[in-house]
Amino acid sequence: MAWRVTVDRGRCMGSGICTALAPELFTMDGERSHGPDGECEPDEALVDAADSCPAGAITVVEDGRVIGPGD
Repeated sequence: MAWRVTVDRGRCMGSGICTALAPELFTMDGERSHGPDGECEPDEALVDAADSCPAGAITVVEDGRVIGPGD
């Protein structure tokens, strides 16, 4: 089952936490983060990045249900 990850670049504040937690999945593009394009394989590092993002800019969705960030 694939996950869809989005980074709201308007909300992203460029802290780089996501790139530190999952450098194989997130990169910095200028002052903003860029995540995986399209669907990707499930990886707990994606949820950790979404949970840790201080701007709440990362969303992880599985089958239409948001699984990150968590409550």
